[in-house]
Amino acid sequence: EDEITLFERDMKEFWIEFKSVYGTEQINQTLSLRDSCKESIEVLSAKWSKKLKEGDLMIDKIQEYNNEILQQSKCISEKEEQLTEIKLKQEEEQQKNLTDSIQELKEELAKQMEIMSSKDKAVKEKMERLCKSKVLFEECLGLEIRRIHNEQLQFIFRHIDHKDPDKPYTFTLSINEQGDYEVTSCTPPLDCIAEFQLKVRETNNFPAFVANIRKAFTALSYK
Repeated sequence: EDEITLFERDMKEFWIEFKSVYGTEQINQTLSLRDSCKESIEVLSAKWSKKLKEGDLMIDKIQEYNNEILQQSKCISEKEEQLTEIKLKQEEEQQKNLTDSIQELKEELAKQMEIMSSKDKAVKEKMERLCKSKVLFEECLGLEIRRIHNEQLQFIFRHIDHKDPDKPYTFTLSINEQGDYEVTSCTPPLDCIAEFQLKVRETNNFPAFVANIRKAFTALSYK
């Protein structure tokens, strides 16, 4: 608009100077040319004004799109950071759970090994006591003790039946998983063997247990 104002001012100055030099016909032609030029300028001005407005709108729209893109990029970055934190937390939690599980298994294994060691120690101690008593039993009770399969001991009594001193009376003894004495066989069978077995588990008096079985065999030989 400022340029149009300046142009009109220049045209007026030119018109004043022009009238002083040229005639009426030439003035009319010039006026016509001026009006045509002015009209063209107005059309061109309106056209470019419209284009400038459209350009401004387009710039605003582009800026709006850029802002949206920046906002979305920021949102995506935040989501990615949150996802990474969640994954790290999940991995840490899984690792902690795995570590705790392994520790529990180790503790449970240690307990089982301790229990097995205690049982094994108890079994070995009982077997040692049995072996140490072997000579005493053989001398006093006419007893022979043999170690047979599956870590079992076979007790063989003789000199019970006065009619047949060499006749064997036997029972087989083992130590079960609980560490208790257990009679696995008895020949000839004795009805009281379960009672003797229960009593030795309570008292842990093994010599008395063997003596009671021999007495039961002796009583059986007189029947």
